[in-house]
Amino acid sequence: MQSRPLLLFLLVVPGLSAQRNTGELRLTVRDASGLPLPARIELASQATQVQQMVETSAEGAAALKAIPFGVYRLTVVREQFASWSKTVEIRSELPVELSVVLGLAETETTVVVRESETLLDPYRTGTVNYVGRQNIRERRAAMPSRAVLELVESQPGWLLEANGVLHPRGSEYNTQYIIDGIPVADNRSPAFAPPLDAEDLESMRVLTANYPAEYGRKLGGVVEATTARESRRGLHGKTAVQAASFDTLSGFASLQYLRGRNAATLNAEAFQTGRFLDAPVEENFTNHGFLGGFSGRFERDLTDRDRLRFYTHARQTGFLVPNEALQQRAGQRQDRRSDEAMGQVSYQRVLSPLSIANVRFMARDVGAQLWSNPLATPILAGQDRGFREAYLNGSVAFHAGAHEWKTGAEWIRTSVRESFAYRITDSQFFDSDVPGRFGFSGYGGTRESSAYVQDLVRWRNWTLSAGLRLDRYRFLVRDTALSPRLGIAWHWPGAGMVLHASYDRAFEVPAIENLLLASSREAQSLTKGTTGLPVPPSRGNFYQVGFAKTLGSRARLDGNWFHRRISDFADDALLLNTGISFPISFARAEIHGFEGKLEIPAWGRFSGFVSYANLVGTGFLPVTGGLFLEEEVEQLLRSTSSFPVTQDQRNTLQGRMRVQVAPRLWSALSYRYGSGLPVERDEGVIDPARFSGDILARVDLERGRVLPSYFVDLAAGADILSRERMTARLQFDMTNVADRLNLINFAGAFSGTALAAPRAWSLRLVTEF
Repeated sequence: MQSRPLLLFLLVVPGLSAQRNTGELRLTVRDASGLPLPARIELASQATQVQQMVETSAEGAAALKAIPFGVYRLTVVREQFASWSKTVEIRSELPVELSVVLGLAETETTVVVRESETLLDPYRTGTVNYVGRQNIRERRAAMPSRAVLELVESQPGWLLEANGVLHPRGSEYNTQYIIDGIPVADNRSPAFAPPLDAEDLESMRVLTANYPAEYGRKLGGVVEATTARESRRGLHGKTAVQAASFDTLSGFASLQYLRGRNAATLNAEAFQTGRFLDAPVEENFTNHGFLGGFSGRFERDLTDRDRLRFYTHARQTGFLVPNEALQQRAGQRQDRRSDEAMGQVSYQRVLSPLSIANVRFMARDVGAQLWSNPLATPILAGQDRGFREAYLNGSVAFHAGAHEWKTGAEWIRTSVRESFAYRITDSQFFDSDVPGRFGFSGYGGTRESSAYVQDLVRWRNWTLSAGLRLDRYRFLVRDTALSPRLGIAWHWPGAGMVLHASYDRAFEVPAIENLLLASSREAQSLTKGTTGLPVPPSRGNFYQVGFAKTLGSRARLDGNWFHRRISDFADDALLLNTGISFPISFARAEIHGFEGKLEIPAWGRFSGFVSYANLVGTGFLPVTGGLFLEEEVEQLLRSTSSFPVTQDQRNTLQGRMRVQVAPRLWSALSYRYGSGLPVERDEGVIDPARFSGDILARVDLERGRVLPSYFVDLAAGADILSRERMTARLQFDMTNVADRLNLINFAGAFSGTALAAPRAWSLRLVTEF
């Protein structure tokens, strides 16, 4: 009887330290006589963009944690001893243990491992894009709250639409973040939730296909984020301050303490800016925003086999909704605020040399409010919504011959509250049958659970990944789904090439933001063009074939062809320009395209990449959900023809070239091109008085497209202080150097109007001690 509670604890209780698709490397370094030897450990991979450096303890021991699966060059260095190098593979959450013996320099020869050997991962069954420490440190200057989003957007297949909403391969609302092993599935764009801080990140892993079975709920794209870890013993810290255009000021401070088996971190962050959202007009009216927050972590290795970790954060964002010219003249002011408090606890147990168990628990409280002054036009809206979520996960991973197995289960409970009301203040913008006042208040609770099993097996030059996932969803709709996943890869060593193909069955839950209202009969009765049903989960079949090919020893070319077929395709509808959107679903969608990326990790003083993406997305009516009030929208919704999905940008090209000008000085040039998103309305429906001639000139109404956008950005950085105990680096950025007027969206019932930022500068100073 006593074994059952123990088994329940191992399988169901909440390990952030053993994150998903990451492993751990444990080393001991000794001399030829067997005595422990302090040394410097260097771990690097061009494929995963990892560069880690740690010092061993006085006992010659070191642990490198949260290492993405892949092939690495491991180097051990100690003065007066010959350096030691070896290629190592991380393929499991199980710790890899190595014992290194260093010989005297005059008696031992150095084994040289070429860095190019880590350029290609021969066992990857799908393309994964990595954002490493250097790319995060030298990231392009971004509008506050968008640094992480723009790093993800720099990967092929991702599009950043109005107000920082990410779209992977044409999907809306279906981006999932895995933060230190914990999934977060709600919308993380600036208008919805406080952002992640890039200064606190070590690396990111970005996926758009070949998902492990442990991933569910949101599968348009997955972003795995690993927070920074201090490997040096004692007290260390980091500060980052930034000044930029639009009266932008931001700051970040971190203290980390590592002693023995304990590690603690405390972070604080804040910013203010005069351009928080993407303005609908050139004048950038009423666009002020601010953020404040803190986070803390504590981790303890209870034994060599047990690890416990705690994490907490609290953040709040406040901002004004940008006005159009008419609203500015009327004196409108709309305020919005979002806040989030989160706590996590995790436990990891190495059960045996071949198995490991992880358990994770998270609780969080998310809220958002909108309020308007009496001069708001054409609608005076107010909102107060939020949800509380509890998440529990348990998993066991084990190695058996050529197999890497993993099985686990998840449990999620969410309590949702929504309150919304509006009063029309200018009826000429609406059809005559739209009620002048409307109010809604609702409460509900979701129940979600899942279980999965997955395996990775290697045989000669072949790799097979397979998995099966079961999901149960209970809210406004009750649904159950079984989702198989399959990937296969073949390595051709003589050609330096990997060919791969994958299939993902996806079950995706509706967006939780404003879901009660969007699915209510009260809201859908306002527009006769919708189905009147609750917004359902989406189901999709995702197919991909591709390749990865080394070009010499300096570059790698990746290419992928994909096709997605989705029923109940998720999207959202924007309420005028309030920034509030409501979840909807179309009957189905077909999305297909190609993505390619040429990457040069290092070629002398040069490094960089160029990528291209082609996408065609077609949606089919009718619409379920939403809150549609604008004039003539019913005609749009009643259409029976197919239409380009709102994220249907046919061609996207971007690239970056970095030059190491001097040992402590670098410069970079970046460029981006987008062929333009669809325009949802006919010319006769658009009121030209709302927009300037320059904005109207950026729209081709005959083609139904926004005209192409171009961006050229410049950056330069310098290590202005480099000492053993303290470093400082300075970076200057100029974005949109040509000061081009780029239109993101135009007058859409689903997306509104949004302009990209004009030319802007930024200066960032980072110090570490």
